[in-house]
Amino acid sequence: MLDEGEDCKAVVTQLAAVTKALDRAGFAIIATGLEQCLTNPDGDMDKKELEKLFLSLA
Repeated sequence: MLDEGEDCKAVVTQLAAVTKALDRAGFAIIATGLEQCLTNPDGDMDKKELEKLFLSLA
């Protein structure tokens, strides 16, 4: 984009938007997975382990 003459500010704005969208998608996937772990009666992870796993993403 920059090599095509695009404005630097516009490029940075677009990159920030893409990054935010990917973060939201990733967290939605992780949240669904964690929810399944919590609702699975056969799951072997306790609440503390799940919390630690989730916080490791930050």
